[in-house]
Amino acid sequence: MRWVAARRLTVLAVVGLLTACSAVAPVEPEVTVTGGPGEAPTVTYLTPLTVDGTHRETVWPGTGAELVEGAPVLIDFWLENATDASLVKESYSTSPTPRLLTAEDLGTDLYETLKGQQVGARLLQVVPGGAGVDYPTVTVLDVLPSRAVGEPVPPDASLPVVTEGGDGGFSLAPTGTEPPDSLVIQPLVRGTGPQVAAGDVITVQYSGFAWDDGALFDSTWQHGLPVSFLLSDVPPWAEGLVDQPAGSRVMLVVPPSYSLGVTDSEELSGKTVVFVIDILATGNPAQGAS
Repeated sequence: MRWVAARRLTVLAVVGLLTACSAVAPVEPEVTVTGGPGEAPTVTYLTPLTVDGTHRETVWPGTGAELVEGAPVLIDFWLENATDASLVKESYSTSPTPRLLTAEDLGTDLYETLKGQQVGARLLQVVPGGAGVDYPTVTVLDVLPSRAVGEPVPPDASLPVVTEGGDGGFSLAPTGTEPPDSLVIQPLVRGTGPQVAAGDVITVQYSGFAWDDGALFDSTWQHGLPVSFLLSDVPPWAEGLVDQPAGSRVMLVVPPSYSLGVTDSEELSGKTVVFVIDILATGNPAQGAS
């Protein structure tokens, strides 16, 4: 009798252990992601998708720079409602989304998905409902460069020298010479991405300097995040950046004959200014939406 009782206790303990293990090991959702780099993904799964807990997967790893805590991260994303596979929101037809790599800026789930990844990665995140939405979501994320990536171009000795700082920004050493009378377009790094077109919205990091003394008057690096805007809104940029490939770093020397909001200020009135621009992404939202 003692042996039988002991055996029963052993069987009950094993059953209890298996039950406990099954409770902490939710079934991973079956989601397939297809599509190449730079393309909006196609996501396939049976609906309604059962999501017991947050699931993260690397569709392919990145080969670029590792993301840095607290630094800018630039992402394209595709977000679906997993109950019926309906599209909630995406950035591929508009402009990529800049954020800081912090839990405060991204939220815990997205932060944990992006932390430790490298530029170029495509990631899958599946999250149950809650925390603002009452349905499970499937999200595909592409990690994009947040600075120029390409081949350096030998600088023109007659132009100011650009030096990259440890904080990601730049400084400009003035030449001590008279500025040019016309717009100067000088690539510093040549990227390999899509070429900028006249009607595009561009996503950039940039710094602006006075030609005469190299004084910095504006910088997205100081503000913290890249910006996106319609290229035609800034006439000298529209003239100087068309046909430049994404991934490039370009110096524009802009004489005061061009209309610029910054040169309307008393400090820069009548002065030539220099922009150092990292072209991170470019696209035409009207074409993407068609």
